[in-house]
Amino acid sequence: FDDSDPSDSGEDSLPYPKPLSRAAFLTPDFDPATYLSTLRNRHQTLEDLRAELRGRSQDISKELLDLVNENYQDFLSLGSSLQGGDEKVEEVRLGLLGFKRDVEGLKSKVDERRDEVEALVTERKEIRRQMLVARTLLDVDERLRDLEQKLMLTSDGVHNQHAEPEHRDHELSESGDDSEEGEDGSILISRLSRHVRQYLLADKVMRRVGSEHPFVAGQESRMARLKGTILLDLGNALKQGDQHHESSMLRILALYRDMGEPQEAVKSMSGRKS
Repeated sequence: FDDSDPSDSGEDSLPYPKPLSRAAFLTPDFDPATYLSTLRNRHQTLEDLRAELRGRSQDISKELLDLVNENYQDFLSLGSSLQGGDEKVEEVRLGLLGFKRDVEGLKSKVDERRDEVEALVTERKEIRRQMLVARTLLDVDERLRDLEQKLMLTSDGVHNQHAEPEHRDHELSESGDDSEEGEDGSILISRLSRHVRQYLLADKVMRRVGSEHPFVAGQESRMARLKGTILLDLGNALKQGDQHHESSMLRILALYRDMGEPQEAVKSMSGRKS
């Protein structure tokens, strides 16, 4: 007979749990609850598991203490090696202050240069605007000279005022016989219409430039002379017009309206009737 205890034989055949792996505690995403859930299939009581975990904790604490003791001397020597670091910190601080001053100086120069560039750009825009105005005024002066020549207000640059009314009366009376009067009147009115448009265009441009401009202010008498001459031509054309040509009369009255002088048309019509 075998003297061995059956209970001892049963205990030896049980699957004893392996020691807890140390690598499982070293994972970066270690989570205690998750780790404990993986131990549910271990053939081990809760008290045995607690005891094993407590022992593992004590072993780690002992290893940490041994590690500190081994490097304690190096830790103490670290403090002595840091002596004199204040001077180095001060050097770094002074260097940073100098760098800050340099940056502020550069920033100030950049701001000054930016202001200069903005001023130059503004000046350039103003010069271009003035050049555009100058070209426009030169064009206006050329148009006025052309209109003066067409109205025969100048002769070699000299104003010939006394010859104007007589010459215009002669020009407006060159109508010929009755068969040619309608055609000559249409040509005359077309010419007067061109004069009115040319005058109104110059007046519009000068209004856009502004009456405060020296050139525009200096053209007031010139424009008044041109306007008076055109109104005189319109009056002569209205007085000498044929009563049976109502369309011509209406065109002349429309030119008076464009010139902004309808009252002058009334005066001319009154003189025509008398």
